Amino acid sequence: MKMLEDVGRKTNDFLEYAGGIALLGAETAGSIVRLRIRVGETVNQCYLLGVQSISIVLLTALFTGMVFSLESAEQAVQFGIGSLVGGAVAYTSVRELGPMLSAVVVAGRVGAAIAAEIGSMVVTEQVEALQSLGLSPTRFLVVPRLLALVLMLPLLAIVADVVSVYGGMWIAQSYAHISNDVFISSARQAIGFSDVIKGLLKSLVFAVIIAMVGSYQGLTTRGGAAGVGKSTTGAVVLSIILIFITNFVLSYLLYGTS
Repeated sequence: MKMLEDVGRKTNDFLEYAGGIALLGAETAGSIVRLRIRVGETVNQCYLLGVQSISIVLLTALFTGMVFSLESAEQAVQFGIGSLVGGAVAYTSVRELGPMLSAVVVAGRVGAAIAAEIGSMVVTEQVEALQSLGLSPTRFLVVPRLLALVLMLPLLAIVADVVSVYGGMWIAQSYAHISNDVFISSARQAIGFSDVIKGLLKSLVFAVIIAMVGSYQGLTTRGGAAGVGKSTTGAVVLSIILIFITNFVLSYLLYGTS
């Protein structure tokens, strides 16, 4: 009986959490459709959540592209197919590594920041103050952060794609003596414009996940400072898990059925 109670409680918690996310998403979408958008705050969040994340996205993409190029170039040269290295690096970067790694890195930084900031406002009763004034916490807190991530994460993914490819090109040239012209030619043959668009579509979905999970974790914070820490950790862990799961589903829908 104890096991059944645990399963029932976990199932109830999951459904309650999923329902809360869905309601928050519906309310946020309603505010956006009605154009109840704080433009100034949205621009400010674009800087805080997007621009300030560029450095860590650049480093992650650069070294990931370099490592992938190093490993693939070593194998390719052994089998006499070094001209395919550029295509392999570009293919994996544009389709998978760029959108997913940039989302994971941003989730670790931005998801935690959103949950901590909103959670701190909840425990200090600032959210209740907004509600007492007849103001919607969703419009004031969630909408700007969601729009900022939807705008900035695809741009960060593009930056990650470019940096990853150029980092791989540098390693391929210096380590395996593959010329830059051969590398770029192979990359152009391996990917098309549709691949870039599908990668950006992934980034849009990941942006919604990070913003909604972080906001919901913050708004449901309870228990003072300890609760803020718990909400922050939960936002990061859950966002990354959902990004990996959603990445598989989107990859199957966008690429697996073709």
